[in-house]
Amino acid sequence: MGFYQDQVVPLLTNLSMRNKYLVAYRDRIVPAAAGRVLEVGIGSGINLPRYSSNVQHLIGLEPSPKLLGMARHAGRRSFPLDLIEGSAEEIPRETASVDTVVTTWTLCTIPDAGRALHEMRRVLKPGGRLLFVEHGRAPDPNVVWWQDWLTPMWKRMGGGCHLNRAIGSLIESAGFRFERCETGYMRGPKPMTFMYEGSARPR
Repeated sequence: MGFYQDQVVPLLTNLSMRNKYLVAYRDRIVPAAAGRVLEVGIGSGINLPRYSSNVQHLIGLEPSPKLLGMARHAGRRSFPLDLIEGSAEEIPRETASVDTVVTTWTLCTIPDAGRALHEMRRVLKPGGRLLFVEHGRAPDPNVVWWQDWLTPMWKRMGGGCHLNRAIGSLIESAGFRFERCETGYMRGPKPMTFMYEGSARPR
């Protein structure tokens, strides 16, 4: 499992995150980031070309050394970039030190997503903003049944990815209030494609 998790899963993650149906979500979320930005789960750097000139400094946090290596060579950028190997459950940054936190299809894989969201809230300035697009728990009972049934196997194959996390509730429970939270199915199998997209601020 060590080789699979360390070498194969990052490659599968990079491939799956290049799905053409995810592009529109990225294009709506990422350009809204401004100031000092923390991207949690920067992965292979797919979002880097989408950041606008409003970004002063970007910090990319990622637990996978292999994906961080890819991110070092990804995309054009006109701002300083710091790439950090680490966990979102213990973000190595000072309290109230960033203006924007960006997370795209990341909360599904963090072992303790609630703790990670509390950390995101901690590092955000009082007027800061969380920008997110995630997949998670659907509203339809028959789809939820499949999500719950598939998740134990899916986690093992997909680097810890949960299909059944209630993303909206997790964000609110961590002390955020939504500015916008839109939900709906993306094209594809319903257990894998119920999306949450929007922005939130610390309460």
